[in-house]
Amino acid sequence: MKLNDATDYQLCFVCGQRNPYGLQLVFRLENNTIVADFQPREEHQGFPGVIHGGIVAAVLDEALNRTSLLGKNPAWTMTGRLEVRYRRAVPYGQLLRVRASLDSERGRMLQASGKVTFANDESVVLAEAQGTFMSLSADMIDTIFQDYPGLKEFFEKE
Repeated sequence: MKLNDATDYQLCFVCGQRNPYGLQLVFRLENNTIVADFQPREEHQGFPGVIHGGIVAAVLDEALNRTSLLGKNPAWTMTGRLEVRYRRAVPYGQLLRVRASLDSERGRMLQASGKVTFANDESVVLAEAQGTFMSLSADMIDTIFQDYPGLKEFFEKE
């Protein structure tokens, strides 16, 4: 399974490279963690100078979700629960980093954790999250492929 979508879909708000309103994150594998650097823009603010908490949660959700690819049985998942703790105001304009780890897996369920930091100083934790994710059912994957057949390449195991 691929870490980043290279199909003709690419409209995810967090990682879609064809989404002009999105964050367009590109994920990489680094020391058995999922990592992406990103630079929020002015239009991602909630309060002046501060990135909206929903944007921060979406970034964490996307990174934690991808940790499913690190497991014994890699599979795409959907969020069952996401808990975010905001440690500091997340500024726009600075290069930030999200890093996520797979904590445990049991059957179709996995648990992951991660954090958003400054890219140049990961000791400054801006937000952190823990989540529970469930593998997509075969029926859900079939429905996705009916609507977006090009995504089959993205979901296939390598």
